[in-house]
Amino acid sequence: MSKISIVVPSFNEEDNVGNLVKQIGDSLSGIDYEIVFVDDSTDGTPSKLQEIMKRDDRVRMKHRTGEKGLATAVICGFRMARGDYLAVMDADLQHPPEILRSMYAVMESGADFCIPSRFIPGGSDGGLNLYRKLVSGVARYIGKICLPSLRKITDPTSGLFMFRREALKNADLKPIGWKIMVEVLALADYGSVVEIPYKFQARPAGESKLSSKVTLQYLEQVFGLIFRGKKQRGVIVEHWSEQKTNEMVKKYGK
Repeated sequence: MSKISIVVPSFNEEDNVGNLVKQIGDSLSGIDYEIVFVDDSTDGTPSKLQEIMKRDDRVRMKHRTGEKGLATAVICGFRMARGDYLAVMDADLQHPPEILRSMYAVMESGADFCIPSRFIPGGSDGGLNLYRKLVSGVARYIGKICLPSLRKITDPTSGLFMFRREALKNADLKPIGWKIMVEVLALADYGSVVEIPYKFQARPAGESKLSSKVTLQYLEQVFGLIFRGKKQRGVIVEHWSEQKTNEMVKKYGK
């Protein structure tokens, strides 16, 4: 087993996946990890990943042709993953790979769940345009109002997170759309969450996949979880400063 499995759903990210793999490797140097791409692309992304896999046996890929969607891709990646810790991040480099070592340090310190947040001191959502900030903000507050498991989380609609694989043992995940972390927070078994600050990046290449369909799917998902979600009572949520995060990386991020 690897220590960390980074699950990356990808769709037409030919220009980004090579850089992503390199940056993950730089971030996690000295740590046992694997990268699991679940790819629905119609461009040259699968060929690019095949080339990368020939050079790096830590990279694996499943290319899907009969199924689409970020959330189902992530669930597929969870099934493929071999790590003690499961992480999810986007393929477009808006989630900075260097944050992975800090997330690993959080898990090694004993937490069950790590969520990098744009909305605690030291974080930023500067990589979003005004429209996407508005949509993201409305989505966050709808989620917090409807689901008790999200109320203490400052960035519950992020697609960047890491958790212990055993948390999914009794989770009946049936996600739709894109917001897979909402599903995991509502249905997994965990007792502690640590949020650490991070800066959301501007996309270096390609285009955003946000659409009105994605928004409607999110609303359907949240309203469904009102009835399916667990109460998640007694969960401890901590918000670490940049200073504390850096101290914990020195202590646990080796």
